[in-house]
Amino acid sequence: MKRWTRKSMALTLSALLLTGLLTACGKNETKQAAAAPEKVIRIGTNASFYPYTFKDTTGSDKLDGYEIDIWNELARELGYRVEWKIIDFASLFGALEAGQIDTIANSIATTEERKSKYDFAEPYVYSGARLVVKKGNDKVKSLADLKGKKIGVLTGSPTFVKYIKEADPEGKIEIVNYETAEGGFTDVAVGRIEATFTTTAAGLAYIKKTGQPLQIAGDSFTVIPAASVFVRNEANKERIKEVNKGLEKLVKSGKLAELSKKWFGEDLSKPGS
Repeated sequence: MKRWTRKSMALTLSALLLTGLLTACGKNETKQAAAAPEKVIRIGTNASFYPYTFKDTTGSDKLDGYEIDIWNELARELGYRVEWKIIDFASLFGALEAGQIDTIANSIATTEERKSKYDFAEPYVYSGARLVVKKGNDKVKSLADLKGKKIGVLTGSPTFVKYIKEADPEGKIEIVNYETAEGGFTDVAVGRIEATFTTTAAGLAYIKKTGQPLQIAGDSFTVIPAASVFVRNEANKERIKEVNKGLEKLVKSGKLAELSKKWFGEDLSKPGS
């Protein structure tokens, strides 16, 4: 029979205490890991602006598009789970300010007016504002050619409205608002309105996809960077830094350029596009 000495008993007790402490630490670490909050970002979109965000054609309501692809890549890079929320375009900024969503994916232009109120991550697309007219309509080259006629504008697009008012202070151009860009394109194609506003990227992608009798008219009004928009607060400053780091990785790897070419046929992801 083994004889227990004070020394051996002390060693045994120490070992038991150490084992207990390690077990307790392991349980605590497991509990802490389980309690770690999930990183979720809620993104609003109207899901009707091809090729940026739209519902696919399978009938599953699955979202597809350039910005959907970008956020899927960012989610993988940053460890986010994305919650998509489909909201009418005109209500997107209201939902953002009410805290119902964290940002918007809908080709949001980084206008000076918006930058005075909101914060933006780095742009992911640079695309000029353009007019779209019916194919064969070579008479319309600028807004000056639309006086006495109708032009379509996506509801909640202050940049396009600003261009019209600057070119037509007397109000001779009739503005027709649309909830979706597709509505404006279709009405141009069938002759209900003379032209609609779009971006180079969206216009070319839509014409290529649908084959509707449309064409881009005139020169670009300006190049408009589009980016993810956030309510201005301290928490979002950190989130924007994180998103920018993710975008930087996509740029360096060539993934952002690859996605741009996939949807637009050329790289519109950098200045000078």
